[in-house]
Amino acid sequence: MPNKPIIRSRRFFKDTGIFRIEEMDLEFANGETRVYQRLLGSPQGAVLVVPLLDDETLLLIREYTAGMDRYELGFVKGRIEPGESLPDAANRELQEEVGYAARQLEPVRTVTVAPGYLLHHTHIVLARNLYPNRLPGDEPEPIEVIPWKLDNLNSLLQRDDFTESRSIAAFYLIRELLARENYT
Repeated sequence: MPNKPIIRSRRFFKDTGIFRIEEMDLEFANGETRVYQRLLGSPQGAVLVVPLLDDETLLLIREYTAGMDRYELGFVKGRIEPGESLPDAANRELQEEVGYAARQLEPVRTVTVAPGYLLHHTHIVLARNLYPNRLPGDEPEPIEVIPWKLDNLNSLLQRDDFTESRSIAAFYLIRELLARENYT
């Protein structure tokens, strides 16, 4: 494996309110130099929560996605606030978006999206033993909650409104985890 490039300098470029943009002057092992820009997400990262309502059903949400200018199905998600633990963030987002809290939260995997230019981590969490408990959220409109049967998961992948890569990754990871549990 080659040595990482040397970072010769970094400059703050812009703050958009959601991301900070940083420029980096890099020197590679072969002497080549380049200027890279990267987006800096929340230092704490984000959570993506897969709520398992019962042994047969998980909960999806349908919300407007400004980047795609349409409504998408996906899992509960949101940023981890400064000073907030991963389980606390997952449980808060769960209560804000679907009106349930979880007695059991299991970190499954941390993923990145577009690591070539985005410094951001999303922590996928499985939520079980749910009970009704709603917290007020910051969404501009009510989020539609969609119960989805586990025996119908393959049809979810065929939907034109289930395209977000983190939700698809979580789908496969959770399906594998639940399959292992059922066979052990």
